[in-house]
This record gives sequence, C-alpha cells and structure tokens, in this order.
Amino acid sequence: MQISRRGQIDPFLVMEVMRAADARAATGADVLHLEVGQPSTQAPASVLRAAHVALDADKLGYTDAFGLPELREALAGHYKATYGVTVDPGRICLTVGSSGGFLLAFLAAFDAGARVALASPGYPAYRNILSALGIEVVEILTGPESGFHPTVEQLSAVQPLDGVIVASPANPTGTVLSREALGALLSWCRNHGVRLVSDEIYHGLTYTGAATCALELPESGGERAIIVNSFSKYFSMTGWRLGWLILPEDLVRSVECLAQNFFISAPTLAQRAALGAFEAGEELEANRQRYARNRAILLEELPKAGFTHFAPADGAFYLYADVGHLTNDSVAFCQKILMETGVAITPGVDFDPQRGSRTVRFSFAGSEEAMRESARRLIDWSQRS
Repeated sequence: MQISRRGQIDPFLVMEVMRAADARAATGADVLHLEVGQPSTQAPASVLRAAHVALDADKLGYTDAFGLPELREALAGHYKATYGVTVDPGRICLTVGSSGGFLLAFLAAFDAGARVALASPGYPAYRNILSALGIEVVEILTGPESGFHPTVEQLSAVQPLDGVIVASPANPTGTVLSREALGALLSWCRNHGVRLVSDEIYHGLTYTGAATCALELPESGGERAIIVNSFSKYFSMTGWRLGWLILPEDLVRSVECLAQNFFISAPTLAQRAALGAFEAGEELEANRQRYARNRAILLEELPKAGFTHFAPADGAFYLYADVGHLTNDSVAFCQKILMETGVAITPGVDFDPQRGSRTVRFSFAGSEEAMRESARRLIDWSQRS
C-alpha cells in the first residue's frame, strides 16, 4: 500500500537520545539528563491551583478555536507589562504547544513550493515540519561572527524567499539577537515582501539582558511578523501542551479556519491552568536564577573535561559546544558518553546536518546537583579516555 512521502522526514534526534537514556535507566543504571530542553521543575503552584479549581468546577468542554477569551486577554496584558506593546487579543491564538503553532503558521503563510530560510544550526522541527508540508527549506550556515543568526546579506544571497524563521534566544546555541540585528532582519523582510516568523519561546530566560520581541519594532515592520511562543519553557509547563501565536491581521481568519479543522481548540484544562501562570513571577524568576547558576557551573567545569569552545550562552538553557578536536562523529561520541558515564547529551547533527558531526548540545535545565555531578563524571571520563 502507498505510504505518503510527507512522513518520510528525519526524526527529532533529541527524542531518540532521550529514549536511549530511558532504556538505560530501565536497566537500573542511573542517567543524568542533559539532552532534553525541558525544565526539571513542575508547573508553578498558581498553575496547579488553577488546574485543581478547573477540574472541580469546569466541565472542560471545547473552547473557541483561538482559546479562552480571558487567557487571550491575560496574554495581551503580559505583552503590555513585559514589552510595552499593545496587542489586540483577537490576534492571539492558543495552540497545542508551539509545535501546533508552527504548523498553523506555516500552513497559513506558505504554499507548497514556497522557499523559507532558517539558520543552521537551528531547531530541527522547523526543517522537518516545513519539509512535510512540501515547503522548500533554505538552510543558511551561520557561525559565531553573526551570533549564529542569519544576516541580511545572507538572505539577499539566497533570494527569492517567501519566508524567514528567526529564533532569539535560539536553540541550540542560546544566542540572542540584538535589537538592531532583529530590526535589520524585519526591515529586510518588509522591503522584500518576505514573511518573518519570530520564535520567542525562550523569552524570559536570558542572562545578559532581555530579548527583544519583534512587536517592539513596528517601525521595522514588526507588526507584520508571526510571533510564536509557549508556556513550556519559561512557564515550566512542557507536558501541558499549550502555546500561542500573535498573528498579523491578514492571517487571523486563515489560522482560525485551520485551527477549527485541525485541533478544534487547545486543551481546555491547560488553558484554565495557564490563567495562573501570570501570578507566578517570583517562582519563575527563581527558576531563571537556578538556570543561571547551572550555566555558570558548566561554563566553569566543562573545559576541564575538554569542552572548551562554546557559543555565547546568552539565553535559553543550552550550551552548544564545538567538539571537533574530540570527535568527527557526534552521534557515536554522545552514545559513548551515555554508555560510559550515564550523562545524556545531544549530538549536533540534530541541529546542523552539514556540520553537526563536530558539535554537541548540553541542556542545563535540570538541578544544580545534576550539573555538578555531570561535570564531575565527564571530567573523570576525559581523564580515563
């Protein structure tokens, strides 16, 4: 029988690594999870309280396709308080995680055959979702000279384009676009009729200054961008599967029709619970400070294990390391480390198919104890190897 080519895409390799780590743990061996970008903390207490209230008092039926009006209002208030921008709640769509948001955004903005540029290294699901939809992926090889972000010169060199995806803070590098660099990209897209998708899922998790939201730059065309965000990372709600889009006016109706048919609505319990997220500022800041301490631990200790070349870790909760002096096969390298130390890290081929055999990613979203123990094991391992 026929099998659709749409499903013949690359796996999300970090999930494969997590499965191997779980298989090791199932044998009774211990595992330290530095492979997956998931907060080790549970959802904030105010979120859990809101969920309990909803379970007791709400029948939890479908919501409007764009989500609960009160949650969309709360998100608009969040943007006013955080970025000083006014957002019409009618432009906010609650989605099944940011993953569901990317699917809706790509379907609404790009036809099959469209050309969409993105940075390499970058989040692999961009590339894989676009490929499944029949959209041509234009990978732009980036490096430390541009903070691993695409430049307007690189975009001009690969014209014609229909779209550009930027992420700040970025996965896997943790780098943050400056306000000026983001403005330049927005202006270029506006002047060339190119749709910009701004992945802002790691906003709130920065260590050297706040990240800029594209909506803060209306003079550069920020209102024309598609904003993608989620309750998963900063709000520590990964398994609740709730994200959001802020849409330009011309895409609102298209996304609404797609959302109605694809998902009906995002999970109602998650939406009710997320109403409590905006009361958790103190708890969320404590999480961010813990990530900052974890970052400092790894940056101090990992060079003792031979990991000496990192991308600037300005945001998110990742360190992206060049390990070309240690291996030219990052998959085998990570497998060996997991087998011999119990520390799970992610090979760079997940993020950079062309050069990722020489890079790895560490997640520091876990506990301080896990960071210290992981570093100790890697140092001991490097001295034995």
